[in-house]
Amino acid sequence: MPNNLIRQPNFGALVVLVWLVVALALLLQYRGPTAETLLDTDDAMRLVQMRAWLAGQGWFDLHNARLEPPGGYESHWSRLIDAGLAGLLLLFQHFEPQSAERLMRVWWPLLWLLPTIAGMTAIAWRIAGREAAMVALLLALAGVPAYQQFTPGRIDHHNVQIALALLVTAATVWSDRKRWTAGAAGALTGLAFAIGFESVPYLAICGGMLALRYATDADAGRALRDYGLALAAGTALALLVSVGPDRWMLNRCDAIAFNSAAAAIGAGLVLALAGWLKHADGVTRFFAVAGAGCLAAAMFVLLEPRCARGPFAMVDPAVWPVWRDHALTLQPLHVVFKTNPLTAAAIAAFPVLVLLALLKLLTEQKLRHDFGFLTASLVFLAAAAAMVAAVRGYSYAMWLGMPLVAGLAQRLFVAWQIERFVPRLATGLLFTPLAISAGAITIAHANGLSDSDSFARPANRHCVANASYAALAKLPPGLVIADIGHGPYLLALTPHSVMGAPYHRLATGIAVSHRVFASPPDEAKAIVNAARLVGAAGKPTYLMICGGRLPDGVAESARSRSLWARLQAGAAPQWLEPVGEKGAFAVWRVKL
Repeated sequence: MPNNLIRQPNFGALVVLVWLVVALALLLQYRGPTAETLLDTDDAMRLVQMRAWLAGQGWFDLHNARLEPPGGYESHWSRLIDAGLAGLLLLFQHFEPQSAERLMRVWWPLLWLLPTIAGMTAIAWRIAGREAAMVALLLALAGVPAYQQFTPGRIDHHNVQIALALLVTAATVWSDRKRWTAGAAGALTGLAFAIGFESVPYLAICGGMLALRYATDADAGRALRDYGLALAAGTALALLVSVGPDRWMLNRCDAIAFNSAAAAIGAGLVLALAGWLKHADGVTRFFAVAGAGCLAAAMFVLLEPRCARGPFAMVDPAVWPVWRDHALTLQPLHVVFKTNPLTAAAIAAFPVLVLLALLKLLTEQKLRHDFGFLTASLVFLAAAAAMVAAVRGYSYAMWLGMPLVAGLAQRLFVAWQIERFVPRLATGLLFTPLAISAGAITIAHANGLSDSDSFARPANRHCVANASYAALAKLPPGLVIADIGHGPYLLALTPHSVMGAPYHRLATGIAVSHRVFASPPDEAKAIVNAARLVGAAGKPTYLMICGGRLPDGVAESARSRSLWARLQAGAAPQWLEPVGEKGAFAVWRVKL
């Protein structure tokens, strides 16, 4: 491709143009469904939390009294997301008061797609030049499998976390070229800590690579100093805006708290000191940065030893067999291959191409010693490992892998002497996530494979449609015991309280909801009465079911004896009185 065709367009303008095209395509495809349903349980729950704040709930008060009453539910989600959603909502209310909330749900994820594309292309530019960044834009333009967390309606924190992970990685890989980027990486890391811990492995690798670069090159001390100071300041600020003063000394494993903040601040200050001293001896520099890592790990674990077992360490393990072990997005990739081979092929295909691209690029001696390339590669490998452990990590693997594929494509253009724009465009399309995933699905389908438990579960879509909850909302407010997957929708679309929802801090509510439907009717009655006496406070108690799917964690051998089977058969026990069909739900009121 002639150089003048590559360099004439303003690259920032091209990024915005690609974003606008992708946003328009997503709007046309998904705006309609946003009027029909809340896309996910997390989106429904986020809406509930934002509304509570706008209604006057305190900034640090994340308590939801309608979930597992009377004790309620203490959310670990960041209020910063609520603030962003509320700001966008108030903006739209000035122009479209009647549809402001829907417009907010439509545009929030699309806005975060812009920094994600920008961060991804910045990584590609750093490791393979501007031509590779142009290819990366093409990959983003046809990156359909990577859009899942950015479709209109996705208002949870996952899209924000992905964007921040890309931006931190981009700032890190540029830190040996642009002075300000090291500080930006530290500050953005602190912000990412405030939003959630899902991206922590990638953030940690970026910090570790900055530390190792200093260990091998004393001239990198300034960048490490800037990163460490920004990390310490950003994390301290994140703690102050996320946790109320009365809880500053509490330790948590699943959200920013004293132990995690102390670890990050301590490590940041030690790294900053090491970078400032710029010791001439490489061994001394290595032990200085290694000491920072050991200090962070020690503080995090010693302050709360249970956190050594991961973010779910404080969760009652009794809920695993009845909830987490059956959550499709939390399943390992090999498990998904057994039940949903087409979906697994679509998820794994592009990351496999990235691995091949990485192996090819590693044959170049220059890249094997390039800080930016090595950092981008390690962050992608961590994302790929996370995807293998739990398929929900595939979005990170997709986005973090695009720069590496772009680098490979740019080299193939040169090797194959493809110089003109149109042939390059046609060839580049073959490397896009859309083409690779579609090809993998086609091959798998041609070999007789098919999904047996689709993630979309189309047979149950009516159970999450907004219209299905309209009749339920007219019932006298009470306590609802239903499948935990319906809990967030009931909270968002009706005035009722609910016993359970699919969140790890709700161990009791999850267990009670499961036991009610999995137990024989007489045992279920005792469980319901105990829950009603504690949580209903004189209000009616309802049991609701929707669809014919057996609740998670109920063995087939116990199915016929369960209350769920009796209700499905239309033979409710005497202690329940039917309320009648309420939309898609069958509803019973517990007799006093």
